[in-house]
Amino acid sequence: MERKSSIYQCLQFFTCMILVILLPAAVLASGNGPEDGLSVIKGNITTSDGSPAADVTVQLRGTSRITTTAEDGSFIFRNLRPATYTLEVSLVGYDNFEQAITTASDKTSTVQIRLEVSGKQLEEVVVKVGRRNYKTSSLSSGLRLQTPIKDLPQNIQVVTGKVISDQQIFDMLEGVTRNVSGAHKVEHWDNYARINMRGSQIAAFRNGMNVQMPWGPLTEDMSMVDRIEFVKGPAGFMMANGEPSGFYNVVTKKPTGQDKGEVTLSLGSYENYRATLDLDGKLSKDGKLLYRINLMGQLKGSHRDFEYNNRYSIVPVLQYNFNDKTSLTLEYTHQFSEMSVIGSNYSFSPNKYADLPVSFTTSEDNLDPAKINDRNILAVLKHQINSNWNFTGQLAYFKYDLKGQSIWPWSVEPNGDMQRGISIWDALGTNKIGQLFVTGKEVTGNVTHKILAGIDMGHMDYYADFGQFAALGTPDFNIYSPKYGLIPATEIPTWDRSRSIRERGVHYANSNTGFYVQDELGLLDGKLRLTLAGRYTKAETRDPYEAGQNTSDDKLTPRIGLSYSIDKQTSAYAVYDQAFVPNFGTDYTGKPFGALTGSNIEAGIKRDWFDGRWNTTLSVFKIEKDNALINDTIVGATTFNRAVGQEVKGIEFDLRGMILNNLQLVFNYAFNESKTSEDPKSLTIGEQVPGTARHISNAWLTYRVGAGAFKGIGLSLGYQWLVDRSSWYVFDGTSASLPDYFRMDGGLSWQGNQFSIALNANNLLNSYLYSGSPYGSYYYWQSEPERNYRVTVGYRF
Repeated sequence: MERKSSIYQCLQFFTCMILVILLPAAVLASGNGPEDGLSVIKGNITTSDGSPAADVTVQLRGTSRITTTAEDGSFIFRNLRPATYTLEVSLVGYDNFEQAITTASDKTSTVQIRLEVSGKQLEEVVVKVGRRNYKTSSLSSGLRLQTPIKDLPQNIQVVTGKVISDQQIFDMLEGVTRNVSGAHKVEHWDNYARINMRGSQIAAFRNGMNVQMPWGPLTEDMSMVDRIEFVKGPAGFMMANGEPSGFYNVVTKKPTGQDKGEVTLSLGSYENYRATLDLDGKLSKDGKLLYRINLMGQLKGSHRDFEYNNRYSIVPVLQYNFNDKTSLTLEYTHQFSEMSVIGSNYSFSPNKYADLPVSFTTSEDNLDPAKINDRNILAVLKHQINSNWNFTGQLAYFKYDLKGQSIWPWSVEPNGDMQRGISIWDALGTNKIGQLFVTGKEVTGNVTHKILAGIDMGHMDYYADFGQFAALGTPDFNIYSPKYGLIPATEIPTWDRSRSIRERGVHYANSNTGFYVQDELGLLDGKLRLTLAGRYTKAETRDPYEAGQNTSDDKLTPRIGLSYSIDKQTSAYAVYDQAFVPNFGTDYTGKPFGALTGSNIEAGIKRDWFDGRWNTTLSVFKIEKDNALINDTIVGATTFNRAVGQEVKGIEFDLRGMILNNLQLVFNYAFNESKTSEDPKSLTIGEQVPGTARHISNAWLTYRVGAGAFKGIGLSLGYQWLVDRSSWYVFDGTSASLPDYFRMDGGLSWQGNQFSIALNANNLLNSYLYSGSPYGSYYYWQSEPERNYRVTVGYRF
């Protein structure tokens, strides 16, 4: 009870702090003119072709006053003392713009700023500008949509590079989900990210391509990431196949055309050492050939003995601009990981969760590591057909290669005696993807049209060998008094790799082809937007356990969306869409599964506050799914699934942005009711879906001093809170449920013009945090480290 009491006290404190901040912000946002004796500066920023410049940073030099432009390029500074100010306009990749403005008492000064940059260049730059703030108004070009986020009939949340930097997130397994309502990480093998949202695992995308594999790919290191876009609900019409609950899209860094660089060095608890280098610039004097390269090296220990994950990544990008209309981008990604034996991050007990120290492990010091090579080649050709139409073609090849072994108990006795087992785990995954699409704008009468049409093709093969296994040591290993170092190297099994992984591995395969078209009709001078879309998908999956048995299916999925601008800052939306995703494998009788299908009904309201510096999204939704797979029967070493129906409904709220000068906030809350609606065995009907939580709330608040002797100093505080958690592997609605989860983190930093230093402390309350599940006659779980620290120094040049 003491732990839960402290949690509620911390949450109440944080909630009160947010309210204290938001109330005056709302009051300040409500005024339009200057107060008595004060002045106002407002303006609008456009490009040379007249397009509004959104998300551009505007600052009054020598003061703490800073803002960003709204979707229409507008900005405003209120309640200024009469004086002469210098406006500084910052757009990444271009020279800064400055203009002096003299204000007068009780007067509003208006300025129009025209940036000498084409609309096409700005489309690429807007994504990078968002890295400076917690809030952004535009999507990456990989999502193919031409409408600002606020006006889309869908809930899409963007985690910007600034958020990632402030929270010192190093990879997708570390806290990214705290920035999105309803999303949370589910424990797994520590080499790829399993993220659940709206009742199920969401698919992993990279640069608009579905890269999901049965156990892969290797989770992205944040050194290569520009932003992460969480798309909620079905969105197969604009992407490759995705789960009905949504997907996350990792957008990698691209050249900006500006000669610059950054180097960082990090130290952390448990012998963590890390270095990154980001170089960006021109390779030709005429600026046609651009480059960017990101390098990362990391030695990462753990709060568990014998556990580590050492990584490096090399990500070079070349972009050649043939002219103002055509460009070709080539990107190569190589990520390598050498990690301790897979499964060593789990704890096991026959009695209950968390009855072992957080440092417990079943591993040994002399076990060979797992080695993962993850490579990707991406080519993107863009061509502006005319002022209204653009063409994009993307080709990618992904290769995931794992050589290693995993450790798992064969038995756990009531007194804690365990027979450890060890098995080979080799895998090879390849993914070939091609995408061609056009986007355009047309006008018919009083109706504007934003048109999207294209084709997606993909083929994924995944081979896995986990069929060789042996006992590790003797059954006298006891979890309550473990003794290590007693197994000589001669008693550790070696694996037969004389045949290739393609010959000895279980083979998963999936091929899909999709055609889609969408028209967003603008009515009532663009205030009302009607989206009509459809996608035809044909998919074929291979049964991994029955050679030659393939399942083919196809489906036409419609989408209807409506969005209405109540005023300049507020829009309401409603959407109905469907999803279609092939399922792998068969049930324990050998019957193949049909494709997962789902429908989504959603409505919401979005609003920009305080001149677009921060925004809120409130949404309600209901998802119905057929042929959702849950764990069913274990036969030998093989776990089979069965297909059930599920109903997921909920409410989500997101707030992000600069709510006051130099004060940035991410806050979200989600209520999620996920239940099984149909079950052929009638065992789980009405039960909570595995891997879900009914209530999820997160916050991250950062204040940075903008002027004076303490200029550049920043303070951060945040929490993650999950209530009514089910286990993710299986869930029977009773003892398998997990306790509530509450974690508080904080940070202290300083940022200068070139040099920066940041100290982050995680799990400030030093709590025993974990997630897990029952597994036959025992429980398993993964513990998180207790209070731990990391410090990063950076230098920009």
